[in-house]
Amino acid sequence: MSVALSNLFELRDVRNKRVSSYDRTGGNKDHIEVPAGETGIIADISGAGVIRHIWLTHASADPMIRRNAVIRMYWDGEEMPSVEAPLGDFFGQGWGEAYHMVSLPLAAAPLGGRALNCYFPMPFASRAKITLENQSEHPIKALYFYVDYEELLEPCTAPTRFHAWWNREITDPGKQGENEWGVLHPPAANPSDADNFVFLHAEGDGHVVGVNYYVDSPTPIWYGEGDDMWLIDDEPWPGSLHGTGTEDFFNSSWSPKEVYMHPYFGYPRVNNNIGWLGRTHCYRFFIEDPIRFHRSIRASIEHGHANGLALDICSVAYWYQTEPHKVFPPLAAKELRQNMPEIGVREIHRWRHAWRESMGGGKLWGNEQK
Repeated sequence: MSVALSNLFELRDVRNKRVSSYDRTGGNKDHIEVPAGETGIIADISGAGVIRHIWLTHASADPMIRRNAVIRMYWDGEEMPSVEAPLGDFFGQGWGEAYHMVSLPLAAAPLGGRALNCYFPMPFASRAKITLENQSEHPIKALYFYVDYEELLEPCTAPTRFHAWWNREITDPGKQGENEWGVLHPPAANPSDADNFVFLHAEGDGHVVGVNYYVDSPTPIWYGEGDDMWLIDDEPWPGSLHGTGTEDFFNSSWSPKEVYMHPYFGYPRVNNNIGWLGRTHCYRFFIEDPIRFHRSIRASIEHGHANGLALDICSVAYWYQTEPHKVFPPLAAKELRQNMPEIGVREIHRWRHAWRESMGGGKLWGNEQK
């Protein structure tokens, strides 16, 4: 961890400060409550500083609170947030689930991944505000948090601010149908990024530092033939950075299906169903190799080769850039952020029944073709 350790010996002319949910009466009620439909203030800091660490945990009767609570961050008095994402997705947990996540900038720690941590540094010149909106029908009965920051004794000279944006799409395979590996017909070509799933479309001067990618596949075939594509500073396709497959972009290989967590990349959650049916979470952080842009960037990935699969994809992109930033599209309503129904053995058996009828019935095993 050379980046994290190399400057530990240096003296810094700052004051360490913390905003936390501790009990101001001296008691042990060290949390706040966020009623249903309301927004809680996690931090509202005046002056210049750098947030170095955020930790929080919560208690709610809503099993989807990680998707139904929305975290936002505002820098220097801006009206539109620079960070807007469902709580779990931001910290590295998809689908409203709780599970362990281990990386350098983000971690979901014991008990059972319920302790959410962020180490992305977040500079600000005059004000930093962090809120949590509870869009659930249930209260967040207990929200515990730390926001550890450095108060700068001189003006903040950092030119960029931290940003994060959540996106979701139920993808459409289009006229070619759900074709992968040439199962239905020869694979199509895709000389464009127009129909890709978009991680980020930003304008300004900055650099991308990471992506969390949550994919729910309704088919057991491999979801990850899609290439990542990066168009930087308004350049035409194929652009400066063009990948060779989803697992390649996430620094793995050969259609993996195992939990693995490195400080910069990994798979903290994989499906436990037939093939690649179900939910998989991949992440990659560009700590040593941030992707830089000076005017604009469009980062995207195919949903299957040539965008030939129907998938439920959610992502959170993390980046730094100068302000003002491009205004985010409106966050999808809570009802549109819920999980797609699980595909299981009953659905697969119905598919088999429909296939048998299409084949005329009779003595069939399952591998026959017309």
